[in-house]
Amino acid sequence: MAKFKMHLLVCGGTGCHASKSQEIADNLKSSLKDKGLENEVQVILTGCFGFCEKGPIVKVMPDNTFYTEVKPQDAADIVAEHVIKGRKVTRLLYTDPENKQHVADSKHMGFYKKQLRIALRNCGFIDPQNIEEYIGADGYSALAKCLGEMTPAQVINEIKLSGLRGRGGGGFPTGLKWEIASKNHADQKYVVCNADEGDPGAFMDRSILEGDPHTVLEAMIINGYAIGATKGLVYIRAEYPLAINRLVIAINQAREYGLLGEDILGSGFNFDIEIRYGAGAFVCGEETALIHSMEGQRGEPTFKPPFPAESGYNNKPTNVNNVETYANIPIIINKGANWFNKIGTEKSKGTKVFALAGQINNVGLIEVPMGITLREIIYEIGGGIKGGREFKAVQTGGPSGGCLTKKHLDAPIDYDNLIAVGSMMGSGGMVVMDDTSCMVAIAKFYLEFTVEESCGKCTPCRVGNKRLYEILEKITKGNGTMEDLDNLRNLGRVIKDTALCGLGQTSPNPILSTIENFYDEYVEHIKDKKCRAGVCKSLMQYVIDPVQCVGCTACARNCPVNAIKGEKKMPHIIDQELCIKCGACIEKCKFNAISIQ
Repeated sequence: MAKFKMHLLVCGGTGCHASKSQEIADNLKSSLKDKGLENEVQVILTGCFGFCEKGPIVKVMPDNTFYTEVKPQDAADIVAEHVIKGRKVTRLLYTDPENKQHVADSKHMGFYKKQLRIALRNCGFIDPQNIEEYIGADGYSALAKCLGEMTPAQVINEIKLSGLRGRGGGGFPTGLKWEIASKNHADQKYVVCNADEGDPGAFMDRSILEGDPHTVLEAMIINGYAIGATKGLVYIRAEYPLAINRLVIAINQAREYGLLGEDILGSGFNFDIEIRYGAGAFVCGEETALIHSMEGQRGEPTFKPPFPAESGYNNKPTNVNNVETYANIPIIINKGANWFNKIGTEKSKGTKVFALAGQINNVGLIEVPMGITLREIIYEIGGGIKGGREFKAVQTGGPSGGCLTKKHLDAPIDYDNLIAVGSMMGSGGMVVMDDTSCMVAIAKFYLEFTVEESCGKCTPCRVGNKRLYEILEKITKGNGTMEDLDNLRNLGRVIKDTALCGLGQTSPNPILSTIENFYDEYVEHIKDKKCRAGVCKSLMQYVIDPVQCVGCTACARNCPVNAIKGEKKMPHIIDQELCIKCGACIEKCKFNAISIQ
């Protein structure tokens, strides 16, 4: 086997994949071959580096040079300059926005300084399609330790002592969940990985499976050993083709190496894993709905108890954890519960992966210790608000979470603190909004998603959320009343208390949190018939200033509905009844005579 002197790591996550990272890798290989260096320098397509805003990324090892926004045509320069001459390609280096200096090492970038990568430890560093690279990064050593040195009870106790809680949104103690499943005896038990990631803007689990699939497989095998299960199932949405492809490769490799199947590592323990595909239903993120979907039934939740640990897949004891939860298991076994327990806060141990999106300079995937503040994430890791605009709110927890404001910026982020301020951790979506966002419209957007994704089984969710949406629609069209605000609050609380599953129980959160934190915006929509952000079209008016208007007719000629009237060289007016508020007039006016009021 060739011993390479240098490695060129190319981000191969879905985002960079869409930006031609495969072509970049191919061009690097072609350039190296042209120079006769294909046996000295290896090109590796990795998982996500996290810094999506600056992708595609190429990282040169061992000198740790970090190239950003690389294009396929840049490959030749990287080989000619960096690989052959040892000179960094300056134009591809990250530029620090504060001092405008080039930064070559990712360790010195604000985006990475406060991160602690545990679940993402191998993403961007290994070839996810090569089991030997995973093994070289201590992969499957935790499994060997469990099978060779620990009893199932000791494995469960280690996870309990670590304080790890479920990263899928519920935050239930993982070790306790395993213990309950282990105590329910049956001729067959199952281990399930929930990879059905449905939150808008969330891509944590997908990125882990794309960049480090073996860590999830190893954790599932350990889980099976701990609870006495011999079969594992990964439930993943079919919209994740790259993750599925790498997962299939990883499963086949693990079987070839004797890490799946019968008598794993000579221990006498048997365990195998299969994949089940979902059709993208958000409600199937709830474990009982997920199980029903895997059984070929409608993806609908059921009352608990019985919990899946007692009666789950095929009515057998089943343990369900999500991808990120599993990604923490091998390193906890290897480094010990005490190591993990020292990270985070008193009741929320370890780290959390967030998909940072929205009006933020550094969009990307981040992993931070529990207890970090929103201010640190948004302004230090995220680089602040795009265009220097004012921060307005951040939605945590996806459609199930709430909108937090400036007053929450210094609140420590953990499970209990987020719930206390009216939001939740969720699976890790974090959408940042600036002052151009209308919070009434934001609440309506998330509720529309929930209404669409509801399975319709229970009345509070099926009917109640539609009524909430109708009220919000009424308000954004300028027809709301103050009584509607009371109805939103009251109905929202009833739905939270009576809905069958987590989807319905948390669906009113965006409404309740925005009313709590942005009450004045709701009042403006109702009393003043005004949307300060200019988002709600029914409350907008395009108005022509008669002083600024020179009668050039450009606006009238480009209006698609002939809503603008006036003679040449005379001030024009807009018929508000006909205007569809498309903005074409503003775009064509060269005299800044048209404004939105």
